[in-house]
Amino acid sequence: MKKEIRQLHLKTLALYFVILVCGIGLGATLIFCLYSIPLNSKLKQYFSLEVPSNFEDQPRVYPINPQVITQKQSTTSPTNIVVNNTTKKSVKEEPKEESETPRPAASSAFLHSMTDEELVWRASMVPRIRKTPFKKIPKVAFMFLVRGRLPLSPLWARFFRGYKGFYSIYVHTQPYYVGEVAPEPMFQGRRIPSEVVTWGEISMVEAERRLLASALLDFSNERFILLSEACIPLYNFSTIYSYLINSRKTFVECYDQEGPVGRGRYDHNMEPVVTLQQWRKGSQWFEVDRHLALEVICDKKYYPLFRDYCKPACYSDEHYIPTFLNIEYPLINSDRSLTYVDWSKGGPHPYRFGRWEVTVDLLKQMQNGTECMYNGEPTRVCFLFARKFIPSSLFRLLELASEVMHF
Repeated sequence: MKKEIRQLHLKTLALYFVILVCGIGLGATLIFCLYSIPLNSKLKQYFSLEVPSNFEDQPRVYPINPQVITQKQSTTSPTNIVVNNTTKKSVKEEPKEESETPRPAASSAFLHSMTDEELVWRASMVPRIRKTPFKKIPKVAFMFLVRGRLPLSPLWARFFRGYKGFYSIYVHTQPYYVGEVAPEPMFQGRRIPSEVVTWGEISMVEAERRLLASALLDFSNERFILLSEACIPLYNFSTIYSYLINSRKTFVECYDQEGPVGRGRYDHNMEPVVTLQQWRKGSQWFEVDRHLALEVICDKKYYPLFRDYCKPACYSDEHYIPTFLNIEYPLINSDRSLTYVDWSKGGPHPYRFGRWEVTVDLLKQMQNGTECMYNGEPTRVCFLFARKFIPSSLFRLLELASEVMHF
């Protein structure tokens, strides 16, 4: 009897041993498989703040005019964006290239090493032969006027990805900033030599002229948009590109305002070149075409007056370009900005949107909450960009980008 019990125990122990060996083998196999599988791109997006290169195998294209037919049709139903008279030019995304994959930053690389005087002289040159000896694709110059880092760069990287050759990027930081502007490849080597910029002073206008002149060095740049580190795009690249390239006017806010923050900032020492009746105010965040960009950097008539007489609390960045356009080129301007800003809370600075303020309703209200004119026709697409979005809003913006902005 004892012998049978002993044999039963031995069989049980043998069975347990076999189960243990099988369990260890299965566990080792699972661990090997898990380590061999790359981290999911969606997790990478949220933990590393980088936009994966394979986020979209086929970037969606939403032509600004529904009648424009592209070679690749989106699988997502188009949004209710309606803008008339934009059938001339549209953009088709290019396949993603290996150069768009993340690579080590080169934050010390600058676009050029010219002084302001050399830069403006070089940028003011205009070709007298219209036909170019190369295939010219009109590009949009995105000019970022920032303090240092671009905290929303992952969102911008998703916006730009797949459209290389249709845009240029220029970044003006404070000269003492030595860190990395953004880790994404499209921002590498895009800084320009800069000077100290102080809010409310003429140095803001100088930085804008420096950005315009740097962008004018590329003859393919046709439209120039000024942005800050707190700006976001409200639509995908195709929509914004078509809107700008097909527009017959520029977009600079320009209006006459009575009171201390409008006409009250005027200095009569500007007479007779600039009179009180010609004095205008507008948003700093402008969009201009190549012709107007050239006129701004070459201006030797109005800029010296603003440099000498428009000093705090006369904020030159709110008055120089609007007044210049009102006097010299009033018919080519739409008198509105393309950048949405919320001034409803009052004060010297606009409302700042954080994580909890970013909702589908907010973004759609920015997209379609107003009515304006575009190429002589009414439209509800009045703002292409918006600000001020603080860094905490990034995760929420990335979550909603595909649903609302369609990129």
